[in-house]
Amino acid sequence: MSAPEETVKAERKRAARRKNAAPTIADVAHEAKCSPMTVSRVINGETNVRDGTRLQVLTAIEKLKYIPNRAARSLAGGAQLRIALLFDNPSASYLSEFLMGALEEASRRDIHLLVQSCEISRESEEMIRNLVDGGIEGFILPPPLCDDQAVLDQISASGGIAVAVGPGRAEGSHGAVLIDEYQAAFDMTRHIIGLGHERIGFIVGNPEQVASGQRLQGFRSAMEDAQLEISDDLIAQGQFTYRSGMVAAEKLLGLENRPTAIFASNDDMAAAAVAMAHRRHLDVPNDITVCGFDDTELASSIWPELTTIRQPIREMTAQAVSMIAKVYKLRPRTKRMPAEKMTLPYKLIRRNSDAGPSLISSFKKLAPEK
Repeated sequence: MSAPEETVKAERKRAARRKNAAPTIADVAHEAKCSPMTVSRVINGETNVRDGTRLQVLTAIEKLKYIPNRAARSLAGGAQLRIALLFDNPSASYLSEFLMGALEEASRRDIHLLVQSCEISRESEEMIRNLVDGGIEGFILPPPLCDDQAVLDQISASGGIAVAVGPGRAEGSHGAVLIDEYQAAFDMTRHIIGLGHERIGFIVGNPEQVASGQRLQGFRSAMEDAQLEISDDLIAQGQFTYRSGMVAAEKLLGLENRPTAIFASNDDMAAAAVAMAHRRHLDVPNDITVCGFDDTELASSIWPELTTIRQPIREMTAQAVSMIAKVYKLRPRTKRMPAEKMTLPYKLIRRNSDAGPSLISSFKKLAPEK
């Protein structure tokens, strides 16, 4: 038998074994195109693995339904917890961070994770009911779903466990993981003012989300504390999307007396503001400062890299998975636990998109009117 024929035969034998037996760590490594050692590092939560490789491994684990032996031992005799991560968020960069946190924690705990698009509509009730009927016990609700009372009511009526990620207005969840949105926006605005800016534009997020209002209020409070004017023309409405950020930035930069700085409610809109500034031949940050919010991958992949608020999105999602697991474990003993609220720390990350007002702007401000 020739060498190629032996290779084909061996592969067929491996395929037959995989078909009739539980997947192994070698199967995961083959699927993820990496070494078994790398798979082991991901399973054990080690940090010395590139994000791209980690995502490949986690995706392979989910696809093959691989259960690490240590997790199987810890859950011996118990049913596997199944969680659905529902999403209806226009920011791909935010969702990417969100998904990574959920996948990592679900893999570590041997929780089956389903990722499901859930547009707020009449069909969502039937979809949630079908998910519960299919064995889903818990639901993670990122914005804007954590703001929608109807979705939360549907989950509660179906007997599901719901945890919100963010300061949603919907009531009745089993827990929430969030940051202090108001204080974070206040701190960023105060930072911009500290650079010497007085005329600051603000791009608001989706008006239907609680976080948008809290970030706007933080901005207003910091401006009022500094006794700086907040004119209506310096506040532009966005939707947390890149496109809406372009429209809002065009409005702000088109003003006769344009702002010297723009603070956008998320990184997508801030990146759009940078692009619009470049389109108008303005240098960032020498001609205009631009700052964002969230610190998604986009913030450090554009030029200049964004000064932004780092929201620990991965950790927030991981904590949401942990909350659901805790409620699930204690459910047989108690009918209803008090809702847990966990506020995680944020951090202002300064990069290359902010600076003091340019000399040209300062000269125009000081020049006498003709």
